[in-house]
Amino acid sequence: MQLIPCPWCGDRDEVEFHYGGQAHLVHPADPDALSDEEWAGYLFLRDNPKGWFEERWSHAAGCRRWFTVVRHTVTHEVRGSHRPGERVAVSAS
Repeated sequence: MQLIPCPWCGDRDEVEFHYGGQAHLVHPADPDALSDEEWAGYLFLRDNPKGWFEERWSHAAGCRRWFTVVRHTVTHEVRGSHRPGERVAVSAS
């Protein structure tokens, strides 16, 4: 069992959450101006680091809010979480 710290509800079992992918992706300002290749890159290409990574999670069985979790992709250790609009620096290690 892995505990995920929801910023509103506190630590909960991972089964209460849904994974939403890489955090802090910026939607293109003018999607119509992108080439098909650029649009495909925006939709499908994501960072895949070996180490600390910021991910979006939803507390589906709780408050139903989206937030960011800082998780190590190898050890699954969770360093913390924060609400949308907050930004926490992630150091590589």
